[in-house]
Amino acid sequence: MWKVRDDEPAYAFLKESTAPEVNYYEAPIDLIARTGGALPVDREMFINEEPGVGANPNRNKQHAFHFTADNCIGCHACEAACSEKNDNPAHISFRSVGYVEGGTYPDFKRMNISMACNHCDDPVCLKGCPTAAYTKHAEYGAVLQDPDTCFGCGYCTWVCPYNAPQLDPIKGQVSKCNMCVDRLEVNLKPACVSACLGNALDFGVVDDLPDNREQGKTSIPGFPDPEITQPNIRFQQIKNMPDEVTRTDGMSVKYHKGDDGQYRPVVDQKKGVEKKWSLAKLSSRENPLVIFTLVSQISLGAFFIAFLGVQFGIQSFLVLRDSVMYIPLMAITVGLAGLGMLVSATHLGKPWRFYRGFNNLRHSPVCREGLGMLLYMVFAGLHLLLMLPANDIFIRLLGDWGRFDAFASVSGYLALIAGSVGLYYMYRCYRIRARPFWNHWQTATSFLGTTITLGSILLGLVGIPILMVLGGDINQLFIIVLGGIVIGSVMEGLGLWRHAIAMDTANNEGSVSHYIQCTVFGKSYVLRNCLIAANAAAALLLLLLAPSAISLGLALVVCLSVLLTALISRTLFYVLVIPTTMPGAFFWKNKDFEEHARDIGLANMPQVGVVAHSH
Repeated sequence: MWKVRDDEPAYAFLKESTAPEVNYYEAPIDLIARTGGALPVDREMFINEEPGVGANPNRNKQHAFHFTADNCIGCHACEAACSEKNDNPAHISFRSVGYVEGGTYPDFKRMNISMACNHCDDPVCLKGCPTAAYTKHAEYGAVLQDPDTCFGCGYCTWVCPYNAPQLDPIKGQVSKCNMCVDRLEVNLKPACVSACLGNALDFGVVDDLPDNREQGKTSIPGFPDPEITQPNIRFQQIKNMPDEVTRTDGMSVKYHKGDDGQYRPVVDQKKGVEKKWSLAKLSSRENPLVIFTLVSQISLGAFFIAFLGVQFGIQSFLVLRDSVMYIPLMAITVGLAGLGMLVSATHLGKPWRFYRGFNNLRHSPVCREGLGMLLYMVFAGLHLLLMLPANDIFIRLLGDWGRFDAFASVSGYLALIAGSVGLYYMYRCYRIRARPFWNHWQTATSFLGTTITLGSILLGLVGIPILMVLGGDINQLFIIVLGGIVIGSVMEGLGLWRHAIAMDTANNEGSVSHYIQCTVFGKSYVLRNCLIAANAAAALLLLLLAPSAISLGLALVVCLSVLLTALISRTLFYVLVIPTTMPGAFFWKNKDFEEHARDIGLANMPQVGVVAHSH
């Protein structure tokens, strides 16, 4: 338990609660009632691995921070107190203070915002975490995270709209605000609240307004849509702000006041309007995921098309199946899936703990994606083994009973089902409300289109030479490969067209991503779009030609162009996304400053609070 000092000031203690029975979201404030009495009262939390129950009479009620924006002077005392209590290094801060500002001289206004974890009623971090490192406690409603369980995938940092979970690139794990539950147990407010100089930050049972407060709003300028997670934070902001306020960090976002009085994000053209290549910036920390998604989709596409081609009796695929190269083709698809899983594991902060990625199948799309791809590998590998020529031994011994064709077909269908599940949840991993640029059906057309185009290319590169050596008819497979390129390219192009229209009019962080796409990466973006159109048109024209040395050579060029297009498109997918997050300051929590610090060497000074990207 936290040791209470003899001279603890009165303002550090929690006040008696006069909260209503339900909160703003119509959920019971009594957390035992939320569970229907399934959890016991006075349950030990084992804080710091010690048993014991504190004397707080409201420990089973949902607690919340209350922030009075008018009072915050931006002193960062809350940050310092939090980091001191949790012994955080300079580059990690569970609570941070940013600000927005607007107006013109002499009527210029600035509003500071202090933000940490909001211990939400619907914690998306808990649902997203594949290792089940998060728990929503019936004690105080605290959402607690266990860094020792975490393997550092960072998915919780993607789905959280408030930048609350902090991924430490040095330790390779995530940690976050723990609501100072050890202090709450002895009726003390969290350290950040006790340290606040301006009486801006307060804490208590949710929707029980602190003394001398008259507002309990769920949003202020710069705060993401509370409907995403139903956060347990309430605001007071009586002083009027201008109709448009900007961020001082590098994010190209500003907030415009609508007719309903709510501020919503719009594009702030901080990056100018010049179109650039920015090829060096296409490389990012997410490069392992670029490789994982691409090679996994190549594997799935090639296996699906080859297996279904055999099942539907397409002659060229039957010839391919009966050839000596069918086993190597299946081995390539299994090997690519394995390579994708291996590269995906290198993206983790603690790769050796990859096995924990299946702990949260009930909620996490990351778990379901991983399980689907793992089962696909298993069943595709089993299909491969059952198709081995060594089965001739069993045929000689047992006659037709020794044939494994039926079992091979069953394992192939199981691989088809598992792979489809893996591909679907690969897509679902990116339908994140906190990242509007990804949260569009275009992600599905991109992933499925890539699966069809790249899978067709792999089949063509392996199958057409085999058929030529065997003296078979390559016309059918030639048409299928080019048709796959046309279908996949048209599918992806249509999705990108509708996505660009949606993002251009969305007035959210997705619109900002699209602005960056059209300016900072403008030339790369145009090149990608032109290549998609050119690939589809060239493949369509080649369909009109009979297979020959010239047409096969041109088809090979188209295949290489499709591979280049897929690589550009997938890297853009990762580097362009801008999350819904809280405003930073000019230096602190400013991505542009962090990039500048890495470029000029400031990141080598630990006190700057910036670390180099490393794995």
